[in-house]
Amino acid sequence: MTLSPEARPVRVAAIGDLHVSESMQRPYRDLFTQVSNEADAVVICGDLTNYGKPSEAHVLAEDLHACAIPVIAVLGNHDHESNCVEEVKHILTQTGAHILDGGEAVEVLGIGFAGCMGAMGGFGRGMLSAFGEPAVKTFVQACLEETMKLETGLRMLRTERAIAVTHYAPVTSTLEGEPLEIYPFLGNSRLAETIDRFDNVRFAVHGHAHRGVFRGATPKGVPVYNVARPVLARMGERPFTLLDV
Repeated sequence: MTLSPEARPVRVAAIGDLHVSESMQRPYRDLFTQVSNEADAVVICGDLTNYGKPSEAHVLAEDLHACAIPVIAVLGNHDHESNCVEEVKHILTQTGAHILDGGEAVEVLGIGFAGCMGAMGGFGRGMLSAFGEPAVKTFVQACLEETMKLETGLRMLRTERAIAVTHYAPVTSTLEGEPLEIYPFLGNSRLAETIDRFDNVRFAVHGHAHRGVFRGATPKGVPVYNVARPVLARMGERPFTLLDV
């Protein structure tokens, strides 16, 4: 009997923090070829480029052409550096990649993907609030708007299985190994609060925390995976991780 798309197990490859520079030559061609042989879809958790330059996006786009499976990605802070976000997104979407940046969601093989860059801001009682000087209120509002993108995407999905994709971390449990002083700059717990409101989210993936650890969980127990490339490299098995949904 042929399984329906909702019932079929799907293997998702995940990696973050590629940091492609314009001087690189085919830096991830072999990786995407390998991914295509081992997974049904691939998720890239931000910092696709090093400085957010269109020239860097073109280098990555060339390698993405070697990927024979669906690509879902979010942007990272590095992708905003040169103020060319729309051009970078256009270059990458021309390869067929789904770039989730403005509250979008996409369904692939019966699995829903919702994502955004996310934002810094801190965790728990230490999370920054919109109180005091205007600059702080502006910053917190920007963080809230980024979180709303994730919520909007998750609300759009009608799939029984969903994956939340961000660049910034939604929890502190995947940050162990990072200096405590920089935790507020690595993510915020509003992202986890959003994830925990949706029963169909099977797990969340993020990058950004290069010195963190691979696995954590939201307060309600949703698995969270830090797939930053340096974290995966320390695990030593392959340059990406494989997660079954």
